[in-house]
Amino acid sequence: MSEVKVNKISPRTNCGTVTVGDSGDSVSVTAGVPVTVNGDLKSNALKATDGGSIISQSGTTITLGASGDTVSLASGASQTGFGRTGTVDWQTGSIKTGNFTAASGEGYFVNTTSGAVTATLPASPSAGDIVGFNDYARTFATNNLTIGRNSSNIQGSAADATSSTNGQSLMLVYVDATKGWIPTEDQTTTMYGAQYISATGGNTISTCGDFKTHIFTGPGTFTVCSVGNAAGSDAVEYMVVAGGGGGASCSPGSNSGMGGGGAGGWRGFTALPTSTPLVAPAALPVSAQGYPITVGGGGPGGVFSGTHDGTNGNNSIFSTITSTAGGGGGYGCGPSRKGSDGGSGGGTGRDGPGGISSGNTPPTTPAQGNPGGDSVSGPYGGAGAGGGASAAGGNGSTGNSNPTETGGVGGLGAHFSDAFFGPTAPSYGTPGPTGSSRYFAGGGGAGIYCAGTAGAGGSGGGGAGSRNSPGAVTATAGTVNTGGGGGGGGNGGQGGSGIVIIRYKFQA
Repeated sequence: MSEVKVNKISPRTNCGTVTVGDSGDSVSVTAGVPVTVNGDLKSNALKATDGGSIISQSGTTITLGASGDTVSLASGASQTGFGRTGTVDWQTGSIKTGNFTAASGEGYFVNTTSGAVTATLPASPSAGDIVGFNDYARTFATNNLTIGRNSSNIQGSAADATSSTNGQSLMLVYVDATKGWIPTEDQTTTMYGAQYISATGGNTISTCGDFKTHIFTGPGTFTVCSVGNAAGSDAVEYMVVAGGGGGASCSPGSNSGMGGGGAGGWRGFTALPTSTPLVAPAALPVSAQGYPITVGGGGPGGVFSGTHDGTNGNNSIFSTITSTAGGGGGYGCGPSRKGSDGGSGGGTGRDGPGGISSGNTPPTTPAQGNPGGDSVSGPYGGAGAGGGASAAGGNGSTGNSNPTETGGVGGLGAHFSDAFFGPTAPSYGTPGPTGSSRYFAGGGGAGIYCAGTAGAGGSGGGGAGSRNSPGAVTATAGTVNTGGGGGGGGNGGQGGSGIVIIRYKFQA
């Protein structure tokens, strides 16, 4: 093989062109020997030793790497001119469980199961810097994520931000010194698989199987922290019982009978079968917010030496559901006065028929209660009892003498399986007929003059009636947190306060 070695090849002409090889020839350069033109290395393709292109050019398009290659920057090297695409690199290998400082271009999964976490934003940010956060365990509502502003504004405010929604994901971009960090994405992830309601509030929270029950025996707030979906739960069942009406009293020296108070209106759960089964409405959809709860108090009973008619109770309220208070019992000396209308009506006082009070007033569908009972004519006619959730109040009966006078029996309340309340069910309502159920919203029994038979209270907390002579015997009050009506008597019994119970599925 012949070799020609020279230190320099000069052009034969003045045009500055050096031609190596003739037309049709192939000119090769030994591997590893660079070819330069005025100090620049020029080639349409720079090949690796395996033949793949490290750099190739076609027209104005320059491609880095061949198919299947990985192109990376050396440690410590940086890139410019490419910019970000509005996304972050999620740090899946480092789940944050404690306080940390975020870096631009990174997204963080934050686990607040064990406690609140503070993420501090980058110091001295530049326009276009971006960070992201995600609720790893869906616990931001219980233990919040605080986003520390680190001297920069957040949405124009010089204050830290708080993420308190379960399942929340958010992306923050630094814009300028005026607005600072602005969220470009802020959403709650609930669309993947079955998701369930998460909520707080109530005097008692109990669990029964896959259901959770919040029981309010007084005012409070039912706070829905996150809403699930149709595959899990996004609506709640409820039982809203208003306060029962007070029973009527008599006046000194009268021989009248006294109407029992009506039960508070009942709205909600499907009751167990009775002679008149109650029908429950569809479950109520909820959203992530606080729902103020009103638990109605019972109405005062009539007073022997004062106002004789019983007083209506007070309404109970949850969201769009209002249960109307029970009507007060009517006084019976002179012309009989019928009980007051209400969720269930109050009973009519004795001295001849006085009419029947209305239940389910104002009307709702399904009905929330029943009418009170009427009195009967005759010198010893018994007074009527208050209505209950499942049945009307009983009418009084006529006797020939005081010992045979009979007051009406309070209307039957509604009874429900213990499963609606969880293991604390025996603490609420009154015993149901099955041994594993509880009654609510029974009517108050009617009072009698002297020696007859006073009406019993209806199952569900209705108070029993009493006599008015000798001595102004006070009738039994409705049971607390049942919505039971107070019994009629020498002094009328007070109506029982209401209750609000909310139940939903919280797991599979």
